[in-house]
Amino acid sequence: MLYPRRSDKGARCLLLSLLLLAAWKPGSGQVHYSVPEEAKHGTFVGRIAQDLGLELTELVPRLFRVASKVRGDLLEVNLQNGILFVNSRMDREELCGRSAECSIHLEVVVERPPQVFHVEVEVKDINDNPPVFREREQRLFIPESRLLDSRFPVEGAADADIGTNALLTYTLSPSDYFSLDIQANDELSRSLSLKLRKSLDREETPELLLLLTATDGGKPELEGTVQLLITVLDVNDNAPLFAQAVYRVHLLETAADGTLVTTLNASDADEGVNGEIVFSFGSDVPLNIRKNFKIDSNSGEIRLIGRLDYEETKSYEIQVKAVDKGSPPMSNHCKVLVKVLDVNDNAPELAVTSLSLPVREDAPLGTVLAFISVSDRDSSVNGQVTCTLTPDVPFKLVSTFKNYYSLVLDSALDRESVADYAVVVTARDGGSPSLSATTSVSVEVADVNDNAPTFAQPEYTVFVKENNPPGCHIFTVSARDLDAQENALVSYSLVERRVGERALSSYVSVHAESGKVFALQPLDHEELELLQFQVSARDAGVPPLGSNVTLQVFVLDENDNAPALLPPGVGGGGGAVSQLVSRSVGAGQVVAKVRAVDADSGYNAWLSYELQPAAGGARSPFRVGLYTGEISTTRTLDEMDDPRQRLLVLVKDHGEPALVATSTVLLSLVESNQAPKTSLRASAGTVIAETALVDVNVYLIVAICAVSSLLVLTLLLYTALRCSAPPTEGACGPGKPVLVCSSAVGSWSYSQERRQRVCSGEGPPPPKTDLMAFSPSLPPVPNMSEGNGHPETNSELSGNVSPTFKFWLYLFLFFLQNKI
Repeated sequence: MLYPRRSDKGARCLLLSLLLLAAWKPGSGQVHYSVPEEAKHGTFVGRIAQDLGLELTELVPRLFRVASKVRGDLLEVNLQNGILFVNSRMDREELCGRSAECSIHLEVVVERPPQVFHVEVEVKDINDNPPVFREREQRLFIPESRLLDSRFPVEGAADADIGTNALLTYTLSPSDYFSLDIQANDELSRSLSLKLRKSLDREETPELLLLLTATDGGKPELEGTVQLLITVLDVNDNAPLFAQAVYRVHLLETAADGTLVTTLNASDADEGVNGEIVFSFGSDVPLNIRKNFKIDSNSGEIRLIGRLDYEETKSYEIQVKAVDKGSPPMSNHCKVLVKVLDVNDNAPELAVTSLSLPVREDAPLGTVLAFISVSDRDSSVNGQVTCTLTPDVPFKLVSTFKNYYSLVLDSALDRESVADYAVVVTARDGGSPSLSATTSVSVEVADVNDNAPTFAQPEYTVFVKENNPPGCHIFTVSARDLDAQENALVSYSLVERRVGERALSSYVSVHAESGKVFALQPLDHEELELLQFQVSARDAGVPPLGSNVTLQVFVLDENDNAPALLPPGVGGGGGAVSQLVSRSVGAGQVVAKVRAVDADSGYNAWLSYELQPAAGGARSPFRVGLYTGEISTTRTLDEMDDPRQRLLVLVKDHGEPALVATSTVLLSLVESNQAPKTSLRASAGTVIAETALVDVNVYLIVAICAVSSLLVLTLLLYTALRCSAPPTEGACGPGKPVLVCSSAVGSWSYSQERRQRVCSGEGPPPPKTDLMAFSPSLPPVPNMSEGNGHPETNSELSGNVSPTFKFWLYLFLFFLQNKI
């Protein structure tokens, strides 16, 4: 073959290449040549006479001639030199369309004697066709309300060449709004669409003009362009939406006329006319599709109206458009890919024989579960069958003999993850297109006791009110076992331990089957605030497995303890209290204190103190601290106040309902020149009587008895005269008796500081004026006023007993009081 070029050297190289491509097939009786399409007249194809073994001198006498099944004038033979050459222009696309192979078959006839030879001349494709778009301009109507990443299909280009020469790539002119999205659906088709990258605004940009360029893979490259005119719509903002972007359909080439290909499903979110959809083929659908298919505009059904021929056309790509009846109308597109199947009318057949089913979850790898045999009544490639399994299953197929397989265990099983498998075995023949058959093998996994019961939490906190009824249900534990049947049958029990001196089982019990925990006896918050124990859960497997859970049972307090008053000797107040109070105390001075405790806790133990109103509505000159229990004056005492004040203090807790205790406080008001007495104990509702008078003989007897201790008294007197203030009280201890110097002339007072705080450290210590003057139930000592220096007598004894005698008598009584 000779392919003329501008350079002789290039022509020789091309000639050498074409000669190497020419092949003689020994024993076939056929000669094969190749020639590029569009070769000029006279282009060398091959030495046909020589390759057929004919002498040049025999060609004319033996009536050598060449006949072609196609146009006979494309190729000619020079009878002088026996060379086959190109006679007229050959267009591969015109001869063979898009078929991968294109050949011209020649019959060479020689007579005398008659002889027939077959010659095949392959027409090679060259890149002589640029990509061509069906239209120079494509219009797209896109509403401005479409969301980002929406795609809008555009028509691609077609290239009449084949192979690399027809391999197209696409580029889009730069745009802020759109990018080109190319998706390869399969080996037969590519989908082009514009992808919205920036929201459209019709008022800002009503139209966009883009340039789409298609470039083929030939050398040199050829390209074609199309203008995309995009009109942004402002109304009817919902376009029809297809259920699928691509519908894939396989049809046998023997499908009958009227066969339903597929039914398109599209919806429009609008109402009324704007939601009514009309289906139609796209404007760019070629004529051969319209000849073989039709679409119902209302139902969207696509039916076959012609005859399919696999050898002629193997697939169809149908662009379908759905347009609503809005104004302006909105549309959307989808693609229907119809693949025509060659006839392969016998599918493989499968037979399964089960063996070791169900299979234990601890079965070793390689365990054979079933035998599978396959067969196909077809022959040759159509009867060659291969078997595959469902992916991601712990099994595999092992070929044991031709068309016989074993289903074996390939990886470890776990019944708790997957209890059974539906293994699908697929047998596929080697036909084109291949046919397949499937069968399902149900593999059940038998349980092994490999999971212990587990609790949702390692620890639970339970709150129970005290004084619960015996046998009450306080909590339910529940453990879950992932195993099955008896391996998942859980029973519960207590983990026994000691709670103090008693066994745990004397407090609580657990029901073995339900896991309910019961309190066997009333719980007492004051005795036991927290009961912590463990419950064990064990399954019925062999061997059994178990686990424990910890329960913390907090016993909540109830208001079951009334406030308890402290006796007067414990902390200095409580119960019934009797106290002497000087009339000279000012307003706000603390004169007594009531103390109480509550065995409960929290609000139930928070105490408050109230003063019961006096009978007749009389206003008391005293009040009690709401939370301290301290009784203090509300004003300065005067002569009108009753010298005997009886106060009833109510002590309440803050429980629901509140519990109450009462304390009676007896206050005796004395004149300021009288020494106050220490607190006296008395039972509730009683008053300690004071001795009004003592016979003067008592004073004399006591004075005579005190003479023996005169020296000690003198020393003590000396020490007392040097004192200036009483010593302080300890942190939680009782007050110490002290001797204090009185400002009153000729009188001495023995005082003891009252205890004002309990060991809890409540409140600051009282002022030093809160000293109770000690008086041994005697008439008051006359007091010398500063103004006139005359004693004031408050009893009939003041004129008969001398001050010196009274002085020594007070000293003696002081030592008796302190047991000196």
